[in-house]
Amino acid sequence: MLERTQKPLFILEMANNHMGDLKHAERIIGECAKYTSGYGDRFRFAFKFQHRDQSIIHPDYKTRDDVKMVKRLNDTRLTPDEFQKMTAEAKKHGFITICTPFDEESVKVVEGSGFDILKIASCSCADWPLMEAVSHTDMPVIFSTGGASIDDVDAMVTFMTNRKKEFAIMHCIGAYPTPDEQLQMNQIDLLSRRYPGVSIGFSTHEEPNNTDAVKIAIAKGCRIFERHVGLPEGEYSVNGYSSTPAQVGEWLAAAKKAFDICGGPSTERMCFSEKEICDLNDLYRGVYAKRDLAAGETINSGNVYYAMPIQEGQLASRNLSKYAEFTVLNGIKANGPVKCEDVKCTNVKDTISTIIKKMSKMLRDANVTPPDNVPMAISTHYGIDKFHEYGTILIDVLNREYCKKLLIMMPGQKHPTHYHTVKEETFHILDGQLGVDLEGEIHSLKKGDMLTVLRGQKHSFWSEDGAIIEEISTTSVGGDSCYDDERINSNPNRKFSLIYYSQFKDL
Repeated sequence: MLERTQKPLFILEMANNHMGDLKHAERIIGECAKYTSGYGDRFRFAFKFQHRDQSIIHPDYKTRDDVKMVKRLNDTRLTPDEFQKMTAEAKKHGFITICTPFDEESVKVVEGSGFDILKIASCSCADWPLMEAVSHTDMPVIFSTGGASIDDVDAMVTFMTNRKKEFAIMHCIGAYPTPDEQLQMNQIDLLSRRYPGVSIGFSTHEEPNNTDAVKIAIAKGCRIFERHVGLPEGEYSVNGYSSTPAQVGEWLAAAKKAFDICGGPSTERMCFSEKEICDLNDLYRGVYAKRDLAAGETINSGNVYYAMPIQEGQLASRNLSKYAEFTVLNGIKANGPVKCEDVKCTNVKDTISTIIKKMSKMLRDANVTPPDNVPMAISTHYGIDKFHEYGTILIDVLNREYCKKLLIMMPGQKHPTHYHTVKEETFHILDGQLGVDLEGEIHSLKKGDMLTVLRGQKHSFWSEDGAIIEEISTTSVGGDSCYDDERINSNPNRKFSLIYYSQFKDL
């Protein structure tokens, strides 16, 4: 019920604004319903009430009208039957029902009255006797954080998590009403960062005409919002932090506009309008032939150039990448546009993604964790289509006067015969098995084994079941691998250079 994937939840807090008058309470609910009815396709709505058992007041104070809170509670108390009728009225209008219990006995009343959600007020945050009673219910919980230290909030989150409660946290300022300069909206960011995966809401007490705060809360990612409501009627006035039904309407209109401006969920890339695509298309550079191009040629920076305007159906400069190879199908004249229909595209991005996923699983299974943001290369000696037969993944951990790399060999892979003129290297097997042909001598290495390859020594290696190798060496120099097969030496595009990211481990 509190998941971020559901429609935003707007909570209308009755508190004691019913003034102990059931008819007045029903009119508040009915009037608010008029302003929420038009937003049912966008938002969910709840009415929230409060319940305090008589035992919450010390026996010596039960009749003390000189104590503000005691008088307030006594003046606004509803009978159990009236309380039930008030909540039934909210349900009749389609509201989710929420109640704040302030004591253990009230938890029992709330649980037994069919409410949908329990709300913990800021003053009850880290009230452990009350929290124990709450933990034994099957109801989702929303708790406010006004006046709570970060240690208190940490403890509440730990408490709810350990008891497998569905819960949400509300940023709240317990000043009535709250001046703008005290709203502290950046606390929403703190809560979101500190408790990832937990729904964060906004429940403060800004003056009723303030619609800026809810817009900011929406922009910061809140999906639950709470505001006190009341209705000026006869002898009843509305306090400085409660909204009239009409002000609720303005609040919701502002929220809708903010959601419209913010757009879709921040977990996925937005959809683009046709106008945006059309406007941008006019600014793209098209691919043009520098000279006559014959069928079978590969498009590269040596035989094409990029210029405006781009023509309909033309290849754009943004389509060219190291993952895409374009071969000419139909001859193209010099300065002519390279049309998509005139070339064949071979895109290896999906293949690269599959290779990374297999590598990540091997590293995860072996409990090997490379450092983040270091260079890596997928070496494809005879092309990406033959990678699983001939190839290696290399992760450059460090390359100074001394060098460390991780070599990942997929099951069944071979690394062709070569030698180094500058580098001396030692293989240390971290996982799996590796066969090495070193100057004609065959070595079968298993986890924990080491083998040193001197400068100039020809060697090749392979793995039937896959292997992760720690290569420790002198400085690694580009172009220092000299292969027996000249086709490999003359292929400038046999490596795909990437960066290793720790996110790969989650693939």
